Amino acid sequence: MLDAVVVGAGPNGLTAAVELARRGFSVAVFEARSTVGGGARTEELTLPGFRHDPCSAAHPLGVNSPAFRAMPLERYGLEWLHARLPMAHPFLDGSAAVLARSVAETAASFGPRDAGTYRRLVEPFLPKWDVLLRDFMSLPLSSLPRDPVTLARFGLAGLPPSTWLMRRFHDDRARTLFAGLVAHVIAPLDGIITSGVGMVFALAAHARGWPVARGGSQSISDALTAYLKDLGGSVHTDFEVKRLDDLPPARAYVFDTSPTALARIADLGSTYAGYRYGAGVFKVDYALDGPVPWTAEEARSAGTVQVAASRAEIGAALHAASREGRAPDPPFLITVQPSVADPTRAPEGKHVFWAYGHVPNGWDGDLTDAIERQLERFAPGFRDRVLARATSGPPELAARNANYVGGDIACGAASGLQLLLRPKLSLFPYATKHPAVFICSSATPPGPGVHGMSGHNAAKAVWKRLRADG
Repeated sequence: MLDAVVVGAGPNGLTAAVELARRGFSVAVFEARSTVGGGARTEELTLPGFRHDPCSAAHPLGVNSPAFRAMPLERYGLEWLHARLPMAHPFLDGSAAVLARSVAETAASFGPRDAGTYRRLVEPFLPKWDVLLRDFMSLPLSSLPRDPVTLARFGLAGLPPSTWLMRRFHDDRARTLFAGLVAHVIAPLDGIITSGVGMVFALAAHARGWPVARGGSQSISDALTAYLKDLGGSVHTDFEVKRLDDLPPARAYVFDTSPTALARIADLGSTYAGYRYGAGVFKVDYALDGPVPWTAEEARSAGTVQVAASRAEIGAALHAASREGRAPDPPFLITVQPSVADPTRAPEGKHVFWAYGHVPNGWDGDLTDAIERQLERFAPGFRDRVLARATSGPPELAARNANYVGGDIACGAASGLQLLLRPKLSLFPYATKHPAVFICSSATPPGPGVHGMSGHNAAKAVWKRLRADG
């Protein structure tokens, strides 16, 4: 009998398996797809030699992750590569606000009226960032805060809606960039805790940047898998789990799946009946004949580029997709240009690039034209650079990754109390009513992103149970 079986070889499932194997437990991972990775994969989606990330590509939470930083993943091929700027937000006049490694450079891009406001917002937390992030990403009670005072101060600033925090700024440049940061979790701007979301992304950039993994996001998953195997764990692909009985005997079963899939497989009834899924995304991967012709010079040297003319345009796009049930036009776009930092991702002189906009959950339309019209506003001539494109709407995303229910890449609405208290109201969110069954996906705290902390936190709950049972 195994100590633990993990279902799903995404970053959280692999991290949970590694954490258990490091502590001497016997572990096996079962994955339905032919390769490991979940939301951290790399494939040739368009043309030979163009290596695309079907989902996550830039990793501000990955490079900062307490779980990843405690593992020797660099020995297994993981290397973080940085563009000159972590992120840029261009405007229609050809200028841009930036999120730089330097707080001063970031503040200066907002203009003199908001530079001081931004420095006062983020600088107090930077010296204690590593402890703050560990405390923030370990909530709820998987561990006691190491610095409760700093965590409480961050909570006071981060709990209110981002629309409140943005009132501190005078001009729309800072407000627009910050609104874009909040939108990375596909949440309306007026939700609680959204100020904290924006601050975490900003602080992550100042601490360690928003890098890509050399060779693609698959490198993260491959490094975790190689480390797990060296620890004695095993990984089985092409193994779809429909019932608990499909799995070998084990003392604990840990699921890197959506809550609804877990309820079906483990026969948990209506345990997660109230769990909400959020807006979906429509994503386009591009093979380009050259770099994106951004009008703003700063955008050309940024790894990630947010695309919208104003804070109001971002808010309207999120509201349309999340609350009105329609695809926004113009959409707010999050784009990543990995080959700016990693030329190995495309043939010499060519580039890979992806962009996605928010759409209603389960939407089956085509947002390609709206996305490209939006890009042309900030990068005239973009369409002329396109060699090939691969599109994925909510149905295609859900078919490729069962955790993306209705195209929701956050594996559950990251809004309201569900941003923190997920997948249900509980101090022990990783456990279920079945004493041997646990959940570790991004449907659990701290939520979406390639950081492995949901798997890390769940593994703590599992090993405490295993040790208690002897």
